[in-house]
Amino acid sequence: MKIAAVIAEYNPFHNGHLYQLQNIREELGADRILVIMSGNFMQRGIPAIVDKYLRTRMALENGADVVLELPVYYSLGSAEYFAQGAVSLLDKLGVIDYLHFGSECGNLQSLQEIASILSSESDTYVTYLKEYQKKGESFASARYYALMQELSSEKAALTKEPNNTLAIEYIKALMMRQSSIQPVTLKRQGNGYNAPSLNNELASASAIRNFMQDKQADYIRLADQIPSSVYSSLINNREYLYADDFSSILYYKLINCFHSGHDLSDIYDMTESLSDIFRKHLPEYTSFQQFCLDCKTRNVTFTRIARSLMHILLDMDQETANQLKENDYTFYAHLLGFNDKGRDVLKAIKGNSSIPVFTRLPEMLKKLDGAALTSLQADIYASQLYYGMQGQKYHHTPINEFRLKYNPC
Repeated sequence: MKIAAVIAEYNPFHNGHLYQLQNIREELGADRILVIMSGNFMQRGIPAIVDKYLRTRMALENGADVVLELPVYYSLGSAEYFAQGAVSLLDKLGVIDYLHFGSECGNLQSLQEIASILSSESDTYVTYLKEYQKKGESFASARYYALMQELSSEKAALTKEPNNTLAIEYIKALMMRQSSIQPVTLKRQGNGYNAPSLNNELASASAIRNFMQDKQADYIRLADQIPSSVYSSLINNREYLYADDFSSILYYKLINCFHSGHDLSDIYDMTESLSDIFRKHLPEYTSFQQFCLDCKTRNVTFTRIARSLMHILLDMDQETANQLKENDYTFYAHLLGFNDKGRDVLKAIKGNSSIPVFTRLPEMLKKLDGAALTSLQADIYASQLYYGMQGQKYHHTPINEFRLKYNPC
């Protein structure tokens, strides 16, 4: 049995995702597909537009066989931390043959060449990276200029595209682990990852979210952009959440932090300069997204700011992130859903995995300790906040994840 894995957000699931899963079966010849999916918060520093269980169902109805949750410390991490956490989880399952991912270039050899330089951290690369950062370049720009010292400008420029960047980080993580999982890339089709509007049948998730946020939107336009089952799910479950839904609670957290003398230095991935920016712009605060725009600078991106604000909102600390890294990232796998074919995968995992797979939260809270328990508690807190906000916005009792077992399909 050939098992391929995909690392995804599905926020929401669209035709590009369907194309990838079909390619895995038809071109790669995989018998089963396992997905590691972000939970209720995304790497861009935003909440999922619909919750993880509905997105799991979308995936299972359109080609996935098993869906596991990526812990929140990785789903809200940098590209490197996101990839290291996800690849660690896949590797520890002990059954994955391939990691399949999209990229703008579709050239595995070029991506591997870059990943090799980044993973080895050659003296030349590290020296130039630090030099350009001292000159005030962002990390991404400094990395590009440093890579130009060892590669052609054309190859170095591959790191400027978001899917290429994640692809490189996946490959780098596999290299650093000396994993037996084989990387496979597929050239991205249709709109770019950050394309803001709908204009073809392979629209980006960003374009779909932007469209859905428009209260005057004619939802029939979505019918060509997403599989029919996903369209039905989105139309019948209109409890969408956006970053600005968390504006009030974020403002409270920031006010509370600064007025209590908390300098944010212990917050995950926080810097003194970023903390100072937040303090400076707090009197102008009107909403989550506007605050991100107000704080954005030449060297600090909107997404970096949004992620940091989510870290504050979710009480995510740097000490825990460090402990997770020092202890090889992942300690458990939370099963969100599976179909009949997925039963074979779960059986194989049971006989080969070095970490436990669970469906019920109470059982794992009793079994875990240390950094593993802290990680799971962070996942639970993130979901409680998400479901609490969803309940407030749509006037119903929040979903209690402790009563959920799995999402069969």
